[in-house]
This record gives sequence, C-alpha cells and structure tokens, in this order.
Amino acid sequence: MAASRYKTLVDALASDIRTGRLAAGVRLPTHRGLAAREGIAVVTATRVYAQLEAMGLVSREQGRGTFVRDIAVPAGHGIDQQVVATDVVDLTFNFPSLPGQADLLRQALREVATSGDLDSLLRYQPHRGRLQDRASIARHLRRRGITTDADRILIVNGAQQGLAITVMAALKAGDVVAVDALTYPGFKVLAHALQLGLEPIPTTTDGPNLDALEKLCATRPVRAIYTMPTLHNPLGWVMPSRDRTRLIKIARQYGSLIIEDAAYAYLAEDPPPPLAATAPDITVYVSGLSKSVATGLRVGFVAAPPSAVPSLERAIRVTTWNTPALTTAIACRWLDDGTVDRLEAQKREDAKARQSLARQELAGLPLIGHPSSYFTWLTLPDGARADRLTATLARRHISVTTAEPFTTTTHTPQAIRLALASTDLDRLQSTLHTVRQAAVEDAYT
Repeated sequence: MAASRYKTLVDALASDIRTGRLAAGVRLPTHRGLAAREGIAVVTATRVYAQLEAMGLVSREQGRGTFVRDIAVPAGHGIDQQVVATDVVDLTFNFPSLPGQADLLRQALREVATSGDLDSLLRYQPHRGRLQDRASIARHLRRRGITTDADRILIVNGAQQGLAITVMAALKAGDVVAVDALTYPGFKVLAHALQLGLEPIPTTTDGPNLDALEKLCATRPVRAIYTMPTLHNPLGWVMPSRDRTRLIKIARQYGSLIIEDAAYAYLAEDPPPPLAATAPDITVYVSGLSKSVATGLRVGFVAAPPSAVPSLERAIRVTTWNTPALTTAIACRWLDDGTVDRLEAQKREDAKARQSLARQELAGLPLIGHPSSYFTWLTLPDGARADRLTATLARRHISVTTAEPFTTTTHTPQAIRLALASTDLDRLQSTLHTVRQAAVEDAYT
C-alpha cells in the first residue's frame, strides 16, 4: 500500500508541475509538511521529492527547501551542445574566433596539399601521434613552462578525449576523485559514465579550499585530484604559487594522481608555473587547441609521466585509434611557425574586451571572473531563480547556462554562467543588457 501511495503522489505532483498548476519557482512543503498533509511517513515524503528531482521537476536548495523547476529549460542544457536557432544568441558555449582565421586555414591546406608527405597522411598513424608532431607540441609546452620531450606527449582528439583516456587509463569504477564544488561539466559527465566517485571541495576566491582537500585525503582513498589551476571554468581563478605547492604536497603525501586541465590556461598572462612543471612525475597535463585556435580543430595533447604513457596509448587505441593526421599536420605547422602564439595573444585581448563589456553592462551585479576570461559567473540576487531566469531569457532568444551542470554538491547555487565568445561585440552588448534586465526583474517576481 505504501509503495502504491508513493507512486500515486509522485504522479500527481509531476502532473501538477507539467501542466502548470504548480508554477516554476513555487516552494513545496517541507518533507514533514508533505508527510502530514498526505498522511504518509517522512521517509516516504523524502522518496517522493527524490524521485521528482531525478525526473528534473524539482530542485533542492540546502537551508531553503524544495522548489518547482522551470521545465521549459531542456534536459542537458549546458552539458549537451544543443542545436541553436539562428535568431538565438548562444551564451552557453564558447566559439572564440577571430577575423582571418578562415584564410589561415585555406593557406594551411594549400601548404599541406603541396607537401612531400601528403600520401602518409592517408595512412594509419601511431596511436599517440607521429614523432615530429609530438616534438612540435613538446616545444610548445616548453614555452608554457613545462620541460618535456616527445616521448611523454600523446596527441588526442581535443582536450575532452585527453581527459577521457586519462580516466580510462588511471582509474576504475568506484575510485574517489577530488573535484571543485563547481567544475567543468565535461569531467562530470565523464566521471558519471565511468562510475567514479566525485568528492566536492569547497572553493575560495582563488582556488579550492586546501584544508578541506587535505581532510578528504586523510579520510578517503582519493585516487586523483582533478583541477584547473590556471583559468578555472567556470569561476576564472588563477591559483597562487603557494597553493599550487601545497596541492602538490597533499597529492604526494596521499598518493593521488593530479589531472591538470589547462584548456583555458592560454588566456592568463604570466601565471605561476603549471603543476606539471613542478610535479611531472604525478601530474597528467591535458590541453588542446580548440579554444585557443578553433573549436573545429580537434587537436589536443596530453603530457604524462613516462610510466603512464603505455596505458594512455592503449586507451587511445581502443577509442579513436589515432588523431587524424591532416588536422594534426595543420596544427603542428601553426605551432612551429608562431601562428598559435599570435592567435592566443589576440584572443587574450579579445577576451579582455568582452570581459570589460560584461562588467560594464552588468555593473552592480555580483560577477565572478578573470579579467581576460571568455566567461563570467553571475550570482543571482536574493529571490531570483536560475531555472526561471534561463527560461525567461530563452523566450527572449538568449541561451545561458545555470549552475546545475557545474555543481558537484547536493546544493546548486542560484547562478548562471555567461559564455562571451560566440557573438560579435555589438550584439553581445545588447544581449548582456537584456540579461541584466531579466535578472533584476526575476529577483522581484
């Protein structure tokens, strides 16, 4: 009877939410209040809310209660790349591009077409990439402060595959991985697919709370620490040198692998040395050219301890066999002739202009972000709800991301991330003005 009552109540509440009888943002009764109203046990009420949350119909907020979600926001929004209509301004994903990049590609294709080794590009490549290409990447990483050689480099299909092969090679289902309380959604999805246990670390203004990390490592078998020390996504911090030193010390003390994600690191000017520069024996460094050059150029790279290279290479073999030689050849030409360095410098300036514009249009609202980042984090005013605001903006042809895809704790903050690099500056300015208006209106709804 209890099971039947539980299912009936879930169905009834779900129907009320889907039909609009329970409007988005409505606070539902407490667990005890629902139990008293419906004549059920508190544990049953808890199960009801848990099921509704799993269905994407409600959200729990620590200390505040359970709220009806705005179901106009599609499932997977902010994690899955949605098809965006031409009249929608996309502030969910970054596609940073500069004038003239298409001409660079045309020229590069001509050069490859007339090169002497064109036939070799049609053949199977070594799983971790050709030696000359890995040497080009090693030279590039030395300019970032990482002393490495071609033997420690693996070429992959973008940084996301770099993370995937690292996890596949180094971890197994059930392993504990320390992550920031707000982290890159792509790693969350990867961890879920491979059944890893993510343990969230609270954040400070410039990095993870290392006291909390050390306490976690002392009480749980933390196999790996996933971190973005330089240009964190979504909060934009650059971890100070002293904290990098301490993080490495904690990892060494407890035998944890460091997975360093440097996808956006190129945007920070003169940051402290990467973790892989100081602790190359326990750090797998993952980055790529999708953000710094072009999202369609799916060339990433991994710098790993020598002992980890064979298992990483096997992971490449069982996933994509190798990165296409044509795109790798173009990328390495650009690494060697200075094109990548020039594009990265130009994009840092472009990001500064966009970040400055965001701070101008959203002045007075609590923004978090790096001065040369392509994204900013907007904490919403008291009373505002991220799912409701996201749905409002969608009706105004603006797509943004809530905090949910980034959150690894049970409490999801009321905030949105704004990606700033997928539209021109004039349209970005008017779009941000609309975001501001909608956020302020929502706070008083």
